[in-house]
Amino acid sequence: MTTNATSQCTSAARITRSLLGYGVLAGPLYVGVSLAQALTRDGFDLSKHAWSLLANGDLGWIQIVNFILAGLATVAAAVGLRRALGRRLAPALIAAYGASLVGAGIFRADPAQGFPIGTPETTPISWHGALHFVIGGVGFACLIAACFVLARHFSREGRRGLARFSMVTGVAFLAGFAGIASGSHGPTTLAFVAAVGIVWAWLATVCVHFYRGLADAAA
Repeated sequence: MTTNATSQCTSAARITRSLLGYGVLAGPLYVGVSLAQALTRDGFDLSKHAWSLLANGDLGWIQIVNFILAGLATVAAAVGLRRALGRRLAPALIAAYGASLVGAGIFRADPAQGFPIGTPETTPISWHGALHFVIGGVGFACLIAACFVLARHFSREGRRGLARFSMVTGVAFLAGFAGIASGSHGPTTLAFVAAVGIVWAWLATVCVHFYRGLADAAA
């Protein structure tokens, strides 16, 4: 009986660690694929265009798949965090963000601001473009909330470094999203790109933290 229980515990921990691993992979996948396109697709200006616009044009399917895969990986990581953390709020918020990435892939943004080449600067908003914006906004809000929730959790545990990182990430992403939502370009767009990178680094760090905790418990 003891051997069987230990085996089941080890198996459960293994599954949880595998799920957490997706939180480490999601960021490099999303950022790497998006940057590769941003730097190589004709007419795309990294300081002007949001990465969502990459879902348009002949190669738009690449970013659509990128959104969906990164979203599913984030949801898987959220399930792992729920299993490791034993609490529901932060994992649920992160899962909602993952679901919003999937939704952003399904309901693509409208061509705009001259991208793809030949597109007018201003274009009418379609139903799927409106849904893309709404779903993205809800997902971003959930992600920011998750940062603050986990900042409080880590603070209570005395893990000041993780608490500060979570708080700074939430504030940085909130500021970046507010800036890009204002419609300004240039430094604001690049600042949002940096905030996206910070967010993915934060999620990976959180997942690695709980992954190591499970590994230490199994040792």
